[in-house]
Amino acid sequence: MIDTHAHIYATEFDSDRDQVVERALAQGINKILLPNIDLESIEPMLATEAAYPDICRSMMGLHPCYVDGNVEQTLATIHHWFSQHSFIAVGEIGIDLYWDKTYRAEQEFAFTTQLNWAKEMDLPVVIHTRDSIEETLALLSKEQDGSLSGVFHCFGGSIEEAKAINDLGFHLGLGGVSTFKNGGMDQVIPHLDMNYVILETDCPYLAPVPHRGKRNEPAYTQLVAQRVADLRQISLEEVDTLTSSNATKLFKL
Repeated sequence: MIDTHAHIYATEFDSDRDQVVERALAQGINKILLPNIDLESIEPMLATEAAYPDICRSMMGLHPCYVDGNVEQTLATIHHWFSQHSFIAVGEIGIDLYWDKTYRAEQEFAFTTQLNWAKEMDLPVVIHTRDSIEETLALLSKEQDGSLSGVFHCFGGSIEEAKAINDLGFHLGLGGVSTFKNGGMDQVIPHLDMNYVILETDCPYLAPVPHRGKRNEPAYTQLVAQRVADLRQISLEEVDTLTSSNATKLFKL
């Protein structure tokens, strides 16, 4: 099983990272993919990848919540890293209109710029959307020339949004939200195209039930998989096989 989106390099894991990785392995999670968020996260992310080279793989990108008026200079530094290290994806990138719309134009510029890097380098993209699925799809539609691939991570949208995402050739990352009673995903997951579904935690955030509100970790990928299995009325093994195969192909693992 693959946790396709985990921030285990974050300070929340500094005291017990080895144990966190051990618990993941004990639950059958044998790959943990690490999205970058800003300039400060690069060093701890690469150190985590180096500590667990058979398990962890890094991505490189600028998260929309860390976009500011200095965006061009930040992007130049992020872009330089692609010549220094091998990354499996451009991520995590996207649009976030939940917290603050001050730098909306800069967010759109950063998103489009990084989509073009992905085309040039033939890498998938990992997309963060919050209160912005419509805006993100509009920008992505303009840039999709058939060469872009990737995932809308932490998907919690409608059946119609899922179809629009799939029609652009993109996957859906299912995480802890899938297990929330009031999340509405119980109405959506039974109708998803399983060829486009991958699993994630987004740890330390959004822990699945029964750990909701606590620190999330890669071992809980199994709880998300079980929820998908229950809603689809298929076996856990089938969910594991399908989603792991999808993730392996998408990220060329």
